[in-house]
Amino acid sequence: MNLKRPAFSLLLILTLLFFSGCGYKFRADGEPVGIEIKSIAIPMVESTSSEKGFEADFTAVLRNEFISHARVPLKDKDQAGMILKVDIYKVTTQPLTYDTTQTVVSGRTVNHETTSSRRLILRLNISLIENSSGKTVWNDSSMTEEARFAVTADPLVNRKNQKDALIKIARLLSQRIYNRTMERF
Repeated sequence: MNLKRPAFSLLLILTLLFFSGCGYKFRADGEPVGIEIKSIAIPMVESTSSEKGFEADFTAVLRNEFISHARVPLKDKDQAGMILKVDIYKVTTQPLTYDTTQTVVSGRTVNHETTSSRRLILRLNISLIENSSGKTVWNDSSMTEEARFAVTADPLVNRKNQKDALIKIARLLSQRIYNRTMERF
């Protein structure tokens, strides 16, 4: 009986040492991991592509991702501790599916193909920059995402479908950017 008490005490001490030294720490949701971010600025997304007009939508989606998940306040560029800079440098659309119509003209069958869906692809350059030093915390110069949209005979419907695809891409990329910024292991 005298031997059981020291063995139990030793086991208890080793267990406490093991769990206290594992390095795992609980953190509040929305707090950055592996980096200290007291505030962040997310200026208007810039685009050097020939497709214009969607920068404000993309910026709104990106800011909303940080506002809804992070406990890091958004501030103006001159007051923020970090600046998240996003440049869209390539926007492409590619035909994805076709509809074929066969017509007989002067006794010959003619096939006429029309695009029924397209793929929208965005390529970005993203940097998280420490405002006081200008040091780049992280950079990804080739983040890419894509989405499909339907093509109809109505150009207004096509424009709306393309904008919806862009919003889908902005949401997906915003989640990736948020995770890359806040979950730095």
